[in-house]
Amino acid sequence: MAPWTADDETDAPETPIVAEGTAVPGEEITPESGPESGDQPTAPDEGEELPPVAANDDAELRLDLDGYEGPIDILLALARDQKVDLKKISILELADQYLAFINHARKLRLELAADYLVMAAWLAYLKSRLLLPEPPADGEPSGVELAAALAFQLQRLEAMQKAGQAMLNLPQLGRDTFLRGAPEPIKVVDIPVFELSLYELLKAYGTHPGRKRDGMLQIQPLDLFSMDDALKRIGDIIGRTLDWTILQNFLPEGLRQPLQRRAAVAATFAASLELARSGIINLRQDGLFGPIYMKRAEPLPATHPSEVTHHE
Repeated sequence: MAPWTADDETDAPETPIVAEGTAVPGEEITPESGPESGDQPTAPDEGEELPPVAANDDAELRLDLDGYEGPIDILLALARDQKVDLKKISILELADQYLAFINHARKLRLELAADYLVMAAWLAYLKSRLLLPEPPADGEPSGVELAAALAFQLQRLEAMQKAGQAMLNLPQLGRDTFLRGAPEPIKVVDIPVFELSLYELLKAYGTHPGRKRDGMLQIQPLDLFSMDDALKRIGDIIGRTLDWTILQNFLPEGLRQPLQRRAAVAATFAASLELARSGIINLRQDGLFGPIYMKRAEPLPATHPSEVTHHE
């Protein structure tokens, strides 16, 4: 295999260079029209010249390595099928064919060559490390280590492509699986329908709990202080009282509810008016809305206060 030098690019002919994986439009590629044997990469084991593989697309990088001919993506596909071992591929031949592809692609499509520029520079550096003698140990990796690193990167690329394809093969929403349709906004209205006779309807109407009567209205009697009770109480107390006494002193004791107290005041006041009209007691009020005083009248009448009748 002839070593690569910088003069290879300057001495290139005016016609496009036919690299592995490329072809000049309108020109038929034959074994006789291929590159000279000195420029063709050879397999490490057999040492035989391999003819270049023509391609219809100039933008496709095709490789011609030991045991493999075709695009770089197919190289990874064959490696997955265990038809090509990436560890046994000559990295030097890969670098030669890659650089030849870049040299031809930059004359046709500059933007395509720019996509491969970083990889081409790295492969050129790798080729120089493989061809030149081993420099003294200065901490930098050797050419063999760089070649092993490139093979590892190709294996990583294979793993990433395999993982990406596995993700694309997963069930996708809208293609393999679909969402459940939303229910229609239908309102369900239940209308009960009863089947019964007229007798059953009247019976249900009559036995309805809301139409049952509890009977006659009965009002419980209230325990209030009456006028008769007030006449008897005043008659019992007025005989033992010699001076003017306020009306509230004649009220019964133990009145806790307001209604009972108001009824006792009204009954005592009405009884005092009745006794004053009969001449049994005397009433006195010093001012408007002032307290009312009562005292036994003189001379004491013959009739007893309890015998005084109430006139409505």
